[in-house]
Amino acid sequence: MKRVFSLIEKTWLGTAIQFTWQKTSGNYLAVTGADHIVKIFDRHGQKRSEINLPGNCVAMDWDKDGDILAVIAEKSSCIYLWDANTNKTSQLDSGMRDQMSFLLWSKIGSFLAVGTVKGNLLIYNRQTSRKIPVLGKHTKRITCGCWNAENLLALGGEDKMITVSNQEGDTIRQTSVRSEPSDMQFSTMKTDDRMSAAESTISVVVGKKTLFLYNLNEPDSPIDLEFQQRYGNIVCYRCIKIHDLAELKDMYAIINLDDENKGLGTLSWTDDGQLLALSTQRGSLHVFLTKLPILGGACSTRIAYLTSLLEVTVANPVEGELPITVSVDVEPNFVAVGLYHLAVGMNNRAWFYVLGENAVKKLKDVEYLGTVSSVCLHSDYAAALFEGKVQLHLIESEILDAQEERETRLFPAVDDKCRILCHALTGDFLIYGTDTGIIQYFYIEDWQFVNDYRHPVSVKKIFPDPNGTRLVFIDEKSDGFVYCPVNDATYEIPDFSPTIKGVLWENWPMDKGVFIAYDDDKVYTYVFHKDTIQGSKVILAGGTKVPFSHKPLLLYNGELTCQTQSGKINNIYLSTHKFLDSLKDVGPDELRQMLTRTLMLKRFSDAWEICKILNDHAAWNELAGACLHHMEVEFAIRVYRTIRNVGIVMSLEQIKGIEDYNLLAGHLAMFTNDFNLAQDLYLASSCPIAALEMRRDLQHWDSALQLAKRLAPDQIPFISKEYAIQLEFTGDYVNALAHYEKGITGDHKEHDEVCLAGVAQMSIRMGDIRRGVNQALKHPSRVLKRDCGAILENMKQFSEAAQLYEKGLYYDKAASVYIRCKNWAKVGELLPRVSSPKIHLQYAKAKEADGRYKEAVVAYENAKQWNSVIRIYLDHLNNPEKAVSIVRETQSLDGAKMVARFFLQLGDYGSAIQFLVMSKCNNEAFTLAQQHNKMEIYADIIGSEGTTNEDYQSIALYFEGEKRHFQAGKFFLLCGQYSRALKHFLKCPSPEENAAIEMAIETVGQAKDELLTSQLIDHLMGESDGMPKDAKYLFRLYMALKQYREAARTAIIIAREEQSAGNYRNAHDVLFSMYAELKSQKIKIPSEMATNLMILHSYILVKIHVKNGDHMKGARMLIRVANNISKFPSHIVPILTSTVIECHRAGLKNSAFSFAAMLMRPEYRHKIDAKYKKKIEAMVRRPDTSETEEATTPCPFCEFLLPECELLCPGCKNNIPYCIVTGRHMLKDDWTVCPHCDFPALYSEFKIMLNTESTCPMCSEKLNFAQLKKILDCTQYLRTEVEQ
Repeated sequence: MKRVFSLIEKTWLGTAIQFTWQKTSGNYLAVTGADHIVKIFDRHGQKRSEINLPGNCVAMDWDKDGDILAVIAEKSSCIYLWDANTNKTSQLDSGMRDQMSFLLWSKIGSFLAVGTVKGNLLIYNRQTSRKIPVLGKHTKRITCGCWNAENLLALGGEDKMITVSNQEGDTIRQTSVRSEPSDMQFSTMKTDDRMSAAESTISVVVGKKTLFLYNLNEPDSPIDLEFQQRYGNIVCYRCIKIHDLAELKDMYAIINLDDENKGLGTLSWTDDGQLLALSTQRGSLHVFLTKLPILGGACSTRIAYLTSLLEVTVANPVEGELPITVSVDVEPNFVAVGLYHLAVGMNNRAWFYVLGENAVKKLKDVEYLGTVSSVCLHSDYAAALFEGKVQLHLIESEILDAQEERETRLFPAVDDKCRILCHALTGDFLIYGTDTGIIQYFYIEDWQFVNDYRHPVSVKKIFPDPNGTRLVFIDEKSDGFVYCPVNDATYEIPDFSPTIKGVLWENWPMDKGVFIAYDDDKVYTYVFHKDTIQGSKVILAGGTKVPFSHKPLLLYNGELTCQTQSGKINNIYLSTHKFLDSLKDVGPDELRQMLTRTLMLKRFSDAWEICKILNDHAAWNELAGACLHHMEVEFAIRVYRTIRNVGIVMSLEQIKGIEDYNLLAGHLAMFTNDFNLAQDLYLASSCPIAALEMRRDLQHWDSALQLAKRLAPDQIPFISKEYAIQLEFTGDYVNALAHYEKGITGDHKEHDEVCLAGVAQMSIRMGDIRRGVNQALKHPSRVLKRDCGAILENMKQFSEAAQLYEKGLYYDKAASVYIRCKNWAKVGELLPRVSSPKIHLQYAKAKEADGRYKEAVVAYENAKQWNSVIRIYLDHLNNPEKAVSIVRETQSLDGAKMVARFFLQLGDYGSAIQFLVMSKCNNEAFTLAQQHNKMEIYADIIGSEGTTNEDYQSIALYFEGEKRHFQAGKFFLLCGQYSRALKHFLKCPSPEENAAIEMAIETVGQAKDELLTSQLIDHLMGESDGMPKDAKYLFRLYMALKQYREAARTAIIIAREEQSAGNYRNAHDVLFSMYAELKSQKIKIPSEMATNLMILHSYILVKIHVKNGDHMKGARMLIRVANNISKFPSHIVPILTSTVIECHRAGLKNSAFSFAAMLMRPEYRHKIDAKYKKKIEAMVRRPDTSETEEATTPCPFCEFLLPECELLCPGCKNNIPYCIVTGRHMLKDDWTVCPHCDFPALYSEFKIMLNTESTCPMCSEKLNFAQLKKILDCTQYLRTEVEQ
């Protein structure tokens, strides 16, 4: 809402003022105050006239057309009449002697009612100038009244009466009320009687407290609406529609009048609702503009629109230019804008303005030859439409030094008998449409017509796109069309509403072909698809609701700029362009709808983004399909690449360079499976043969033959052949035969062979067997003979079928057919070449029936029917050995049963049991074993088969009954009854005792039951019978129970016993295997075990070194053993003797002397071998204490240099790992490990040793040089595995 003007006159201040708007047009406002003058202002606040009165104004009213203002005043019997058309005042004598108090014009006709203070009435008819005085209508002052549409006059007076009179002044109804009436109105009361739409109810306020309703049709039953006292007086009332103002968006505007401190008076609107006048208690008057005529225009992205009665705003919202306001001299009827100019005007005049950078300059005004209905501007020219003509003229004639005839031109030419109904101006053309249906293009640059199109009916409106290359027009039937002047084609717009007011083309340069059509409440988005495989067409993309009284001015990238009644612009986004908003939080269903919209609008880049978010195969395919439809081959390739559809990408790559529109469209139509369209396009293209190729590829042979007759007759035989194959497949043999015969060329061997084969098969199928068979026999193809044979076989023509099979070398099939016709001689001939077991079986059965068993057995064997073979060997040929060997070979259950039955008859129970078990008849076998005391045989057999626990248990119970403890225990163990198994094992007598203890250990290991374990340990320790068992069993028990620490302790004891007995290798192996087991279980190795293993290993190494002649290494190891001689009690003297001799040989004379001295002790001396005794005594008598110094090498932990055979580092106090080849301590940079036992060795020494040895000295596993790997980082091997 905008304030237009305010009236504040000194003479009015402090008193209430009266005002009234001119009816209908609202061009004048009559105002009067305490100054005895009625002033008349126009709608812009300019005073136009005034009427001087002898006293205060009593009442004033405009007639229904707003032509005459009537005024009555105090102290006067005259009625003042002001004529708005002539601006003159006249006086009319009322002829009443008393003072006038009331005045009102009628709604119909021109009757003026005037009432007086004494209750008299005057009705004046202005048309006839007749005055009808009615005296005594009321007895006191007439205060209020109203006319209705039937020209009935209702009046109320201070006499508390209401009268109803006709236009002649005759009283029709009257009624009395309780108090003084005021504010009287006629209205239509909503009743059940729908027929009466007349204003027959009078409503009137009585005594300012009650609303009285009086129905003329029911005068005896008036209605009184009383209001509570606390509401106060009734000020005003109206019959209204109820609107809910709960939502503030329904609020239009809130106006604050800050300078009015005494409160407001009355409100009044003009009839058209454009202006609102408001008086105040202070005596001032304010006029507000609430709505404007919606006038505006656009050129490219520039728009102009009316923002006040005398103000136009020019803006370019797209390019972000600041809006410019232009004040104009008149209230315009039309507004137009060009690239650099603005035109406004009314009637037959237009004012032109130049739009500068910062300012607007008035250029000129132009008078046309008639009332202008619309004007169009572009850069240099303007075109005005008036009374069926268009005048085209330069806007600024001095700019162009143009020839005179190019300054202006009037259309149509004088001799053209047509009226122009619409026109438009683009950069190049003036375009107009006429009542005869012609659309003319006038090319401004050449100043001549370049194109015309004739439409059957008149063209009402035209809307060209920004370039003028496409145009939407609406004809008098309200149908819409898109017209392309380039190819003179029109396309009907689908679903075009007859209420459409106008059309706007999309101004965004990328969106060519999009336009909207709008009516009062909706905008429809259309797209003109120019290049599709189905040709050009217009589609409706969707609709968008438009708020009330919004007129679209400009469309740019889906954003619609609309002009509103309030003189503002408002932007609306089209619902079809929702995808331009953020896509972040949109659900997949809505995204799919958006995708469809983007494809309709050919917005492929936006569609690509949506597909990326959806990441759905169907969406990508939809996008790709749309690209093909719109012939966007490059984009389609990009999409198909993304979804990895290689085949179609390669196909599109091949066709993307094709320039022939029809050929390209044909290929794309074929890709989209629209084959009929593709054929039409191919035939219209420069390469019609493509249609034939397509039909052949699709196997549409009928169409292909039709096309071949026109395009490539030489292809007919080849197509006929393909067609015949298809017809044969569908069972149409008659036509297939005909087409095969048509297909024979005589030139193409392979092709003709296929056709002749077809002729042979079809002849047989048609019943011409002789022709078919002869053809097949002559034909080189084996496959044909087989196929024809199969057809004949189905037709029960066995002899011909067999003959063809045999010729085709299909011996199995031939034999099968010969069997069907009982030709056994032929079958016998063919049998050696037959591979099918089925035929052999048929032959065997036939031979068996004839009693020829030997031939039958051979045939059964070929047929792999082992049960029949076994049956014949047992029943007919009496050859059980062969039968048994076949059963063993084939493991046949039924065969085993037959053999078992055979042995049972012979009384060979052991064999019978064996074959019963083989045939899974365990119960029968068990019973047999029990009856004939053959349970051991049964037990042995069953132990090796997959057998159930019940079977094992029954055997165990049998042996338990027989007191055969070992066997009973074994089978209780197999069926998982561990305690019973252990009980039996511990009861076993001495010959079986050792095996029984082994089994007992296995039982306890499986049972993992502490009670059973302690039972067995007690037995092994001799708790039960006082006889401890060998420690190795305890060791095995601990191993079985995975109690590795106890096993280790036991292993040490066993090794010690073995060592004492002189079995050093056994002791070594026990300790090594225990060491390896503990290591694999990641348990620390007891240091005693590690030390014992090291000493035993050193002893074993001596033999290897001495054998290889390396006396120094042998001597060093013997010194280590001799230092621990107490661990070798049974070989003390031999070991010391060897030590003395090896040390002597290695030059370690001092060591040799010290051990020789030890040997001279009395307990050893007499045990020395006689061979060495004298030498050793001589050594002791003449000691040589020279000694070769032992080489030093670094400790792998701390690099401290220590003797190479020393295993404890004095520097870091670590036990150093030893080499399993030399017994020396390990070196960091010469490290390897045995790949089997993972014990370390010096890489260089191991290599040397493997030249003479082939096993690892520690684990005795086979080893070769290639398996050794030098280890560069030995850190993990330095982590100790031995308890410190």
